[in-house]
Amino acid sequence: FGLAIDLPRPDGSRQLVVPSVKSAHEMDFAEFLGAYEDLVRKARKNELTLEDYAGTTISLTNPGGIGTVHSIPRLMQGQGTIVGVGAMDYPAEFAGASAETLARSGISKVLTLTSTYDHRIIQGAASGEFLKAIHLKLIGEDGFYDRIFTSLRVPYEPIRWQRDVEYDAEREMGKPARIAELIHAYRSRGHLMADTDPLAYRQRRHPDLDITSYGLTLWDLDRQFPTGGFAGTTRLPLRDILGQLRDAYCRTTGIEYMHLQDPAERRWMQEHLETPYAKPNHEQQLQTLRKLNAAEAFETFLQTKFVGQKRFSLEGGESLIPMLDVIMSGAAQDGLDEVAVGMAHRGRLNVLANIAGKSYGQVFSEFEGNQDPRTVQGSGDVKYHLGTEGLFTAPGGEQTKVYLAANPSHLEAVDGVLEGVVRAKQDRIDLGENGYTVLPILVHGDAAFAGQGVVMETLQLSQLRGYRTGGTVHVLINNQIGFTTGPSSARSSQYATDIVKGLQVPVFHVNGDDPEAVVRVAELAYAYRQEFRKDVVIDMVCYRRRGHNEGDDPSMTQPMMYNLIEKKRSVRKLYTESLIGRGDLTAEEAEEFLKDFQRELERVFTETREGGWRPPQDSEQVAGLERPESQLEDAGTMVGWQTAVPAEVIDRIGQAHVRPPEGFTVHPKLGKLLERRAAMAREGGIDWGFGELLAFGTLLMEGTPVRMSGQDSRRGTFTQRHSVMHDYHTGAEWTPLMYLTADQAKFWIYDSSLSEFAAMGFEYGYSVERPDALVLWEAQFGDFANGAQVIVDEFLSSSEQKWGQRSSLVLLLPHGYEGQGPDHSSGRIERFLQLCAEENMVVAQPSTPASHFHLLRRQAYDRPRRPLVVFSPKQLLRLKAAASPLEEFTDGTFRPVLGDTTEEVRQAARSGEVDRVLLCSGRVYYDLTA
Repeated sequence: FGLAIDLPRPDGSRQLVVPSVKSAHEMDFAEFLGAYEDLVRKARKNELTLEDYAGTTISLTNPGGIGTVHSIPRLMQGQGTIVGVGAMDYPAEFAGASAETLARSGISKVLTLTSTYDHRIIQGAASGEFLKAIHLKLIGEDGFYDRIFTSLRVPYEPIRWQRDVEYDAEREMGKPARIAELIHAYRSRGHLMADTDPLAYRQRRHPDLDITSYGLTLWDLDRQFPTGGFAGTTRLPLRDILGQLRDAYCRTTGIEYMHLQDPAERRWMQEHLETPYAKPNHEQQLQTLRKLNAAEAFETFLQTKFVGQKRFSLEGGESLIPMLDVIMSGAAQDGLDEVAVGMAHRGRLNVLANIAGKSYGQVFSEFEGNQDPRTVQGSGDVKYHLGTEGLFTAPGGEQTKVYLAANPSHLEAVDGVLEGVVRAKQDRIDLGENGYTVLPILVHGDAAFAGQGVVMETLQLSQLRGYRTGGTVHVLINNQIGFTTGPSSARSSQYATDIVKGLQVPVFHVNGDDPEAVVRVAELAYAYRQEFRKDVVIDMVCYRRRGHNEGDDPSMTQPMMYNLIEKKRSVRKLYTESLIGRGDLTAEEAEEFLKDFQRELERVFTETREGGWRPPQDSEQVAGLERPESQLEDAGTMVGWQTAVPAEVIDRIGQAHVRPPEGFTVHPKLGKLLERRAAMAREGGIDWGFGELLAFGTLLMEGTPVRMSGQDSRRGTFTQRHSVMHDYHTGAEWTPLMYLTADQAKFWIYDSSLSEFAAMGFEYGYSVERPDALVLWEAQFGDFANGAQVIVDEFLSSSEQKWGQRSSLVLLLPHGYEGQGPDHSSGRIERFLQLCAEENMVVAQPSTPASHFHLLRRQAYDRPRRPLVVFSPKQLLRLKAAASPLEEFTDGTFRPVLGDTTEEVRQAARSGEVDRVLLCSGRVYYDLTA
């Protein structure tokens, strides 16, 4: 197939050459286009050979390029046909018409095709049929444009040619309303046509996004319509409206936000999305490329140097690194105090090295097995589970701290824990509603996000008073596969993120192979969080180049997927080629970028292998990573503490319960209770509920914060605590323990959502980060804690051994056989006892209010910190025999064993008549003595 190419000469004359594309009939359009571009390039560079001219049977000339409307080219010897293409313009009789007149009248541009043919080869009728066939293809018959779009991997359906609809005044009046419907449809469902999958090509269409569904045709494209303020305009041609809508909602980013009920949030989204595309400046492009280089080179280096070692690589999802870089740069530029990250193991080492400020030497040293004798050992854990803290430096030099939470293999278990850590950091900073200066980022996998219930539990906490952290940026590394399970077996929803829409959370779906789109989405997500203090989700659709780990072969279960992946170039290569193709970067610059980074990795690797990396002398380490400050050995230590308190302190707490705010009406049923508490504080006979409040109150007066949450904890499951009073007429709240002294510590007590997994995890994280506070979580009934068994097993009982991470969380588990059946009777003491080893935690069942009081106070101050599991009672809450005298609060301390105090037993002991000793705790004692 010959191409007539016009070549200007230096002297101003012109030369025509007609090389040919060989075997054009066997090519699809993309192959033909590539061959066409290659021929033109060779012609421009004067590199054509005789072979390029041979075998031409039919050729194309395009005099329309220089304005010629109609031409009849002459045949050369051996040619059968020359197709001439004239200029594309409006018919001469409409050349002077305005654009509006042309659009209103449905006048389109036309071009003239001519066929000069050799009668010995082609008859006139055949030439006519040939031109007719071309005409039908050019108007879209025979699936012509569908094949072109498929060949070029255009992910959208072509616009169909059809006749204009006959003018009807009534129909025209309805078109603006249909345009408004079309705009709404793109805002709501444009994501369904977005090209977000870097693996599979398909033409995306949806009836709601097809203009023909609204009575519009291609003839309306150049007609102007009212926009209702869309894109900041009042009127636009339909072509421009569609262009803006597709740029905003259907390119490599799909956005779901129209489910948001707040019009201010929807308007904010539209203002930021429905604007013309602005290309990143050169420095932004280079920063994105640097981070992609770093991410890919890091993984390639580990794969080469440490063959066969598990590292759960980020390969296929490297765009995560520039994404996190942009979010953290925003945090640093805005002066945020810290960014806290919780993530599973995939990509964790890459984040440590390229985001969290860890040196490559630290990471490589752990692979080499170099252990410093000063690092905390314990039983240890794999390197991709460890937590640490570091310092992130933005391209402009701004800095912010980075906290990376330790996590087990249990996917998503870290979600609630990280939120608790962040809330603790924010409470310490104590800036109130403006204090969301610690940014939480949770990095998820697609299968885990859809499948793990703790995700929904954690999301439900996000806007609750006791748990909110000012919005979390959730990032899905969407590999489109679990371990070996595909999406069709992993979820019933369209997207892995669909669960968040009922929680008023926007979702950005983005193609991980388009790093500029990823960066843009990261900027928007961070800005949304800062503006509205709400959670936001980024669903980065990518792939996993290797198996679940580096030793796994995923092609056994996903052969087609991994056949595609095997052929894919990395996102770094694709982006580099794109920058070079657009003229934004030279090939030499790109190569030098990568070589610089590889040289740095080689240098550090050589140093590590030869001399080993050693931590600084003044830092506590766990497997070569710095321990967070709050988890150091002596964090939160108080000197000279004791558990007994003066009687006047107890009296002050009692008096606080009978001094409601002016105008506050106490519930009629609770007035007597408050009076009894004041009397108990003076006379003794202190019951369980007040004994516990005394522990809290005395700690508050000594400057130790107390945080408690749980299911119905403010009142107490068994109506025993009543820590918060509600005005009988107005519902206003009064918490007596908040009004003890002017300089007391803060007291927080919250009713939680009906959650165990996320809620206990949250309090565990809070406790880890606040060694200076007493933190408690209470189950409605003790056995409900088994809904958080992962937290108990993987964090509470083992974090010190695995990660050197200490917690002093208190679990209050109401326990006792009260005739309510097995589900409300046992707190499963035996399970907790099984987990006890090497002094990892304390399990207790106090038998008196005073013992409970001393136990809680000891927990606040005792070092080293360890969790406390308290099997709190039911019947004893109101049993008079179980009440404690005042002296037991003002003297002594917690005693693991309480001797029998009855005179009869004492006399028998003195006379040597005791032949059996019974050890018991809790209600059993009172049942035996009754």
